[in-house]
Amino acid sequence: MEKEQYRSVIRFLFLDGKTCEEIKAKLDSVYGDPSPSMTTVRYWFNEFKRGRTSVFDEERPGRPADVVTEEIVEKVHDMILADRRTKVREVAEAVGVSYGTAINILHDKLRMRKLSARWVPRLLTVDNKRIRLSMSKQCLGLFKRNPQEFLRRIVTVDETWIHYYTPETKRQSKQWVFLGESAPKKAKTVPSAGKVMATIFWDSKGIIHMDFLEKGRTITGQYYSELLDRFDEKLKEKRPHLAKKKVLFHHDNAPAHSSGIVAAKLHELRYELLPHPPYSPDLAPCDFFLFPNMKTWLAGKKFSSNEEVIVETEAYFKEFDKSYFLEGLKKWQGRWEKCIVLKGDYVEK
Repeated sequence: MEKEQYRSVIRFLFLDGKTCEEIKAKLDSVYGDPSPSMTTVRYWFNEFKRGRTSVFDEERPGRPADVVTEEIVEKVHDMILADRRTKVREVAEAVGVSYGTAINILHDKLRMRKLSARWVPRLLTVDNKRIRLSMSKQCLGLFKRNPQEFLRRIVTVDETWIHYYTPETKRQSKQWVFLGESAPKKAKTVPSAGKVMATIFWDSKGIIHMDFLEKGRTITGQYYSELLDRFDEKLKEKRPHLAKKKVLFHHDNAPAHSSGIVAAKLHELRYELLPHPPYSPDLAPCDFFLFPNMKTWLAGKKFSSNEEVIVETEAYFKEFDKSYFLEGLKKWQGRWEKCIVLKGDYVEK
């Protein structure tokens, strides 16, 4: 039953001299649960008492509702394609609709949303994407052939700077405050000038070797080649099960890593190199897993010397059991799969 029909019954009973309570009881006995509430009965009883005769809703004041036609939607679509940074207010003024209607057209009709640009290491060319796609398929195929054996053999490495002081992120500085309290304040800070370059070799069981290089020195092909010799000694000591296996070694395409002297050293050590596409930190476990978590832990901490940085960093990794590192490497599969779905484009978090 329509609401206007209920109102007509209320008006009829009002004119018949019935009270609000009598009208409500009558409606309940005839219509049951769907009948109007006592509040609604009382409202219309008082309206009829004041002389109202219509049972229909009155027109509301304000701007008339905009009529959204296909022509308007197409016009908005063309505006957005011409300039992706167009403001909603500009859209509304250009097509002659309200701000709310412009929002409705953009969100509901065109299924669009406005996002800030995302920082990426590089604007990938068609060739970059093709290489990333091809290598992701290659690595994923190798992983799926025998996941357990892959995770047993794989060793990955990368470098990162550890500053004596790393500021907290905006998210980390959030605090609970009471209603009416002012927001907490903190002085603007930047990472300290004092820093150490950490090179970390790890696998599914944990950290195998860490090397720390003081500020002012750089990792050259010669230095990295010698570092691989030191790492290999640690590997034989900590992972004797790999003595009869060919190590599956992964690093990125940094100049020191791709130099001729390093290629010769990897051949000498009989390591099998897992391919890694250029400009692809999103496909490196150190960059998408190990280092971000470590940098979060470092935020807000202060060190006074290289020795303190080394001691604290080693202690940080000792707190984790094997499952932490294993789960980090398992995320690699999802990264390769997403890269393939995205046709070689960057993989977001």
